[in-house]
Amino acid sequence: MSQKSDTADLPARPLIGLLLRLVYQQYAQDIDAALRAAGFDDIRPAAANVFPFVPPEGITVSELAGLARVRKQTMAQAVEQLELTGYVERRPNPRDRRSRLVCLTDRGRSVPPVTHAAAERVEQQWSELTSKKELAALRAGLLRLLTELRKQ
Repeated sequence: MSQKSDTADLPARPLIGLLLRLVYQQYAQDIDAALRAAGFDDIRPAAANVFPFVPPEGITVSELAGLARVRKQTMAQAVEQLELTGYVERRPNPRDRRSRLVCLTDRGRSVPPVTHAAAERVEQQWSELTSKKELAALRAGLLRLLTELRKQ
């Protein structure tokens, strides 16, 4: 993981959104590096957004888009890319003949363990850079904020 030793390039009081984006960019780079190292070099970052939300029984593109909080068109493009590279397949939806379900293939099911392990390593490093207590407080605060935002 690359890291900057100072924050001289940031405003004196950076907005939280900027900090979240910069931290997420570092996180995403680390996850992407782990995917490449494991041989999954054909997963674009936007398509990686699909894997956390696909249950074993499958899910529609519309539902995926809602869960990932992206436009349906954006999710449809990500699913198409993953289908072309063999990570997902679309199957008929037994509950609605007009739609199709996105399901992980065997290859697709091998991705989450890699990303989960990489995420654990990232969080371990973050707890070493700050402290376990600070990282736990950050997680709790973000979860509380997300919960409240979703109520609106």
